[in-house]
Amino acid sequence: MSLRIYNTLSGKLEEFVPLNPPKVFIYTCGVTVYDDSHVGHGRSLIVFDVFRRYLEHLGYRVKFVRNFTDVDDKIINRAREEGVDFMTVANRYIASYYVDMENIRVKPADVEPRVTEHIKEIVEIIENLIKKGVAYESGGDVYFSVKAFPDYGKLSKRSTEELEVGARIEPSEKKKDPLDFALWKSAKAGEPAWESPWGLGRPGWHTECVAMIFKHLGETIDIHGGGLDLVFPHHENEMAQAEALTGKPFSRYWMHNGLVTVGGQKMSKSLGNYITLKEVYSKYHPDILRLLVLFTHYRSPLDFSWEKMDETKRAYERIRHAIEDLETLKNLEIVEGKTSSQLYDKVKEAEEAFFEDLSDDFNTPSALSRMFNLVSELGKIKNKALSEKRLNSQDLEAYEFAVNSILKHTRGIFGLFEDLYPERPVKEVVKRELEAGQVIDASLIELLIEVRNMARMEKVFKIADYIRDKLKELGITLEDTPAGTKWRKL
Repeated sequence: MSLRIYNTLSGKLEEFVPLNPPKVFIYTCGVTVYDDSHVGHGRSLIVFDVFRRYLEHLGYRVKFVRNFTDVDDKIINRAREEGVDFMTVANRYIASYYVDMENIRVKPADVEPRVTEHIKEIVEIIENLIKKGVAYESGGDVYFSVKAFPDYGKLSKRSTEELEVGARIEPSEKKKDPLDFALWKSAKAGEPAWESPWGLGRPGWHTECVAMIFKHLGETIDIHGGGLDLVFPHHENEMAQAEALTGKPFSRYWMHNGLVTVGGQKMSKSLGNYITLKEVYSKYHPDILRLLVLFTHYRSPLDFSWEKMDETKRAYERIRHAIEDLETLKNLEIVEGKTSSQLYDKVKEAEEAFFEDLSDDFNTPSALSRMFNLVSELGKIKNKALSEKRLNSQDLEAYEFAVNSILKHTRGIFGLFEDLYPERPVKEVVKRELEAGQVIDASLIELLIEVRNMARMEKVFKIADYIRDKLKELGITLEDTPAGTKWRKL
């Protein structure tokens, strides 16, 4: 059974064949950290978290990179409004992001780079693009010459003739052509800036991801992912730069999830119709949001409403109750007898169909229906047993077998029902570092402390205690003082 995914580049379903199996290199665009993450961000994060889990289940060794854009007009404007440094804003919302990811159970990426950590690599890419003749300097800015790259538009299926200056294309007197996009922006008074061959300035948005992918994954990756709204111009511009430099395919497969809407309108901070992840998980168990996302095929639009969250909660409780009912059934009178439910065969059929669905362009709604079919079968056994106040031993064994199957797949791949177990696993990235004998550096410890302090502010004490305890296991002790949290090695 081969895995097939829809490739935005070809516009077709394709068999997934990694460049260097069993390794799979994936990059998804992360958040711009000027505010709390909302449900639109959450959908993309959950989709690619579950897809990553599925690839790992299939035996692939996934290296997953997701970035932070920590310098941007929106961050700078927020900092100016608050009278603080831009990095203060960025750090605050990176810490907030980690609280959200813990709460919606999205695994950390293997590498989570920041733009400000990759200025050197960005400058080098821009210099090489100028040497290639596809970029030019103009008044301290640097632009990519769209018409110098003949394949421009192949991802978004747009020709340069069709493109016009609009909301997503920045006009400028410095450009040779209105379609050209900025690689480097000259410094403005009061804004963060770095040295470059073209004077003080900062990167344009589209070069950031190219630099981070080249550094952490290489010139050609297996999968590049993100929301549908990133296809143009962001991913189109990434591809143009990377392929103009290397002459190689930038990504073999491009995966894009559908947008989250509210009343049919895209959820967006600029439109003011967004709902933060914190608001959602303050009202609902985190599994409810994950299940809501998985009930819709990842490429389809998802219209969010509190009514749909309530519907999803009821569906979620059906599975949870079926799992918890196992303990109730064990307390009934257990008698000898043979099962007549054929549940073992139905579990096997459901498992086979489950994996066929996921391997068919990640069809999570259909895969979930297989689990709900099993829940219906369990309901028949439970209702009969409760009415008779007894249960034969083989039916009990079959019921437990089915529960374990449901848990195995919904927990391991979908990230659901993790709270049914007393201890959650050590984060995979930390586990790998420990197994490799690597030392976690001071900057990572400081970031974890920042996340912990954010969790304490939000009164999410379970997360705060979890970070403190895990740091202690790594030989780091924390001390909360009036001057802030101090740390030292044991």
